[in-house]
Amino acid sequence: MSKNPIDKLSGFCVITGASSGIGLELAILAARDDCDLLLVADRGLDDVASALRDTSSGTGNINILECDLATQSGIDEVIEMIAGRQVDVLMANAGQGEGGAFLDQDWMAIKRTIDTNITGTISLIHKIGGNMRDVDTGRILVTGSIVDNIPGPFNLVYNSTKAFVDDFCTGLSNELKHSNVVISCLLPGLTDTQFFERADMEDTYVGQSNAKADPAKVAKDGYDALLKGETQEVSGFLNKVQDVFAGLLPDELVAQMHRRLAKP
Repeated sequence: MSKNPIDKLSGFCVITGASSGIGLELAILAARDDCDLLLVADRGLDDVASALRDTSSGTGNINILECDLATQSGIDEVIEMIAGRQVDVLMANAGQGEGGAFLDQDWMAIKRTIDTNITGTISLIHKIGGNMRDVDTGRILVTGSIVDNIPGPFNLVYNSTKAFVDDFCTGLSNELKHSNVVISCLLPGLTDTQFFERADMEDTYVGQSNAKADPAKVAKDGYDALLKGETQEVSGFLNKVQDVFAGLLPDELVAQMHRRLAKP
């Protein structure tokens, strides 16, 4: 389903998880469209902002905010930084995972993954999306994952949070179907980002795989889906195939396949 297609983004754009990977590539695309940017991440944004200002031909302002979206204080900092300004575009890309067996993981690390991927994401959507609905315009792109249909041994919490996020976006899009607010969800597969290092999954099959997608290509797929007003976009042909089969095969079989890919 799609609605309200446009040729380019404009106005004030907030991007979370913007310091690297897909989030950084989304920031590059939005800067080229002359959007005013607020880049949010928990680290590494000074160099990103400088690089964007040096390389982008866009004329939009670029501001940064380093905060932790797994915390209420981090969420509040974003809202305070917006300072009542109408957000035209929200790209909720911040996310993290935690590899290894669930019962062996530190509970606070588990909680941090849930709070980042779910609580931080939908808190911002609730506040910013509510304002968009009030003025009947705006676009939100959320980074989900094709693992939404895959029970995920040894990356269990991450997969489960992405199942929530993907379903949430589809449901919210339906709630807003009679408005001019667009909700899009990008579903990447394996992507060449810092995720596997931060999730302590470098010693897994997926962590060592050479088949990871270019984050620039993945970001462009999501960006184009947002412009077209599409509700969901699976990035990459093989990922589209995998996504279909994951929804058809028995969960037990899919879980066993994931186990082989993600077990340390």
